[in-house]
Amino acid sequence: MRVLITGAAGFIGSTLAHRLAARGTDVVGIDNLNDYYPVSLKQDRLNRLRKECGDKFVFHKVDFSDMAALNAVLADEKFDRIVHLGAQAGVRYSIENPHAYVQANLVGHLNMLEVARHREVEHMVYASSSSVYGGNTKLPFSVDDRVDHPLSLYAATKKADELMSETYANLYRLPLTGLRFFTVYGPWGRPDMMMWIFTKKILAGEAIPVFNGGNMYRDFTYVDDIVSGVVACLDSPPSDNGEPKAGGSIQPHALYNIGNHRSEHLMKVIEILEAECGKKAQMEMLPMQAGDVEKTYADIDAIHSDLGYQPTTPIKVGVPAFVAWYREYNGL
Repeated sequence: MRVLITGAAGFIGSTLAHRLAARGTDVVGIDNLNDYYPVSLKQDRLNRLRKECGDKFVFHKVDFSDMAALNAVLADEKFDRIVHLGAQAGVRYSIENPHAYVQANLVGHLNMLEVARHREVEHMVYASSSSVYGGNTKLPFSVDDRVDHPLSLYAATKKADELMSETYANLYRLPLTGLRFFTVYGPWGRPDMMMWIFTKKILAGEAIPVFNGGNMYRDFTYVDDIVSGVVACLDSPPSDNGEPKAGGSIQPHALYNIGNHRSEHLMKVIEILEAECGKKAQMEMLPMQAGDVEKTYADIDAIHSDLGYQPTTPIKVGVPAFVAWYREYNGL
């Protein structure tokens, strides 16, 4: 099998590429290496892949929202399946720079659907987000819940990606699986995410921003567990048999939550970070930010029932692993 991964220099994308190459799968990675966060980290992820995966990994720099450039780069590449993880990420940044989200997450997603359609790939797995649940108050969040009330443009683009995918599954019988990720963290993570920001500031003796007075809950999911779920989905395309799939579609289109199935209090995570950093955190208590939600909690019954997915990394293991990696990566 040969797999095309978009966002291959990203957090989840690079970790997935490493896992697939390690099991003997050939990987073609693409990424535009934008500067939403330091490009040096993306280059370091790619260097790790080149060093540890050898000829099982090849990389092309390209912006998948540019259809002409995308077709040119992929013209001589063959692949059987796609994992489309590339996107403009970040809930809060979507308020500052909305056009970046429309270009990457809407135009880019449509382009990847077109590539999948014309190449007649066996399956395309794509990244959605737990943000699509918006203001839902019923916990845990289930793929059977309605998701019509997004609280950010980022969430709206991810819901739109699910709708476009449903259309392509219907029109072209293209097997598609959308994955709603819940607060991913771990080694090689993103500097704009809470785990990195808090670790950096605690070690430096700086105040950490604690929103909603600390009354926040997240389904923190370790990256290795996320990747296990992605691989399980990649290997199991939804059948075109007219029967309802996870998420309710009767087309060859499934939707799954990938989370840890535990909603952890933010202050508990801060306590673990303090212990691992060896310092008490200075906290700046702040109100809830626009576009944010108080609680996330994944119902993973569908992916567990269909694919046997079961996360294995609690925060008491995952958070120390991240801090250890962060110290090593930054020479601390």
